[in-house]
Amino acid sequence: MPSLSPYDAVLLLSFGGPEKPEDVVPFLRNVTAGRGIPDERLAEVGEHYYHFGGRSPINDQNKALLAALREDLAGRGVDTPVVWGNRNWDPFLTDALRELHDSGARRVLTLVTSAYGSYSGCRQYRENIAASLAALAAEGRELEVDKVRAYFNHPGFVAANVEAVTAAYERLDAAAGDGDSAADADGGRRPRPAAPLVFVTHSIPTPMEVGSGVETAASYSAQHLDVAGLVAQQVGERLGRPVPWELAYCSRSGTPVTPWLEPDVSRTLTALHADGAAAAVVAPIGFISDHMEVIYDLDVEARETADELGLRMERAATVGTAPEFVAGLVDLLLERAATVRGDVPERAAVGALGPWRDVCRPGCCRLRAGVDSGVPAACQAPDDAPAVTRAAV
Repeated sequence: MPSLSPYDAVLLLSFGGPEKPEDVVPFLRNVTAGRGIPDERLAEVGEHYYHFGGRSPINDQNKALLAALREDLAGRGVDTPVVWGNRNWDPFLTDALRELHDSGARRVLTLVTSAYGSYSGCRQYRENIAASLAALAAEGRELEVDKVRAYFNHPGFVAANVEAVTAAYERLDAAAGDGDSAADADGGRRPRPAAPLVFVTHSIPTPMEVGSGVETAASYSAQHLDVAGLVAQQVGERLGRPVPWELAYCSRSGTPVTPWLEPDVSRTLTALHADGAAAAVVAPIGFISDHMEVIYDLDVEARETADELGLRMERAATVGTAPEFVAGLVDLLLERAATVRGDVPERAAVGALGPWRDVCRPGCCRLRAGVDSGVPAACQAPDDAPAVTRAAV
């Protein structure tokens, strides 16, 4: 039977989001803690949340994923408890770990809701875990916490994205009214050229992009490009025609003087339209659920751009609770548990980069190259670990 031994519990760890308008500024204070950003500026940033009634969709998305993980594990005969905690809002990470300890858990396996490796997507989560563990240790509560490897190139994540993008193209074709073909000048039929595919992920500052490649197999953008190529190829095979694609970014913030990864998704749509595209599919491959960066940046801002241009835009779904994705996450939990027990499980991965390491190196996913954040991080090899252990991928 599958087993998560020696782990006593699984923690689904996410970013968090406000539930009502009065939560928005306090939530953003947590997100930006230590940066000295005044409440007036936070209120401006909070307009994205106020646009949707002051409530982020991410919490409902996490509840659905939590239920799906429990169901998949139960279907495999695994009864290990799975709980949910957030970095920036209720239920908070420290509270979730405290409750696990009080229920008898001593070793916890964490699954974060970020598929890619970077400071924001990996290291910052590990810093938060370390801070929570220190706070609990001061209360006399000792816990050991591990983290599942980055899963951007796990077959389950890729397969779910292929399904979502293929469905978006099918909707686009159906709306065009001609199915998969178009009329030639002589009245014959020919395959309809595929509309361009725009993959979208959260932009990060370029120093963070460089830092993400320190001590890793590939930087943040390289991880996305590898997966995007796989998805586009498989979607093209499904459709029976090549799919032209590119990677764009959303949710740039910070001071204008700091460079961030580009191009922006709206500028990309504008450029595609100028090149003659009549339609496009937008796929939020950098996100696992429809949270604020998806429903505002894509469903509102990018949609407005497309409408102004007269460009037909079909947005692919995020992987959410797609069966392939959920099953892949459970496979990763079981894989890590088996590895800790001393077994040698299959480490499934697709693409050119191979499976990500289980245990991060001390200098992994830096805020910027050459500069460590100086904040303790959990779920990493000790500084004096043998190089072969720290370098294992």
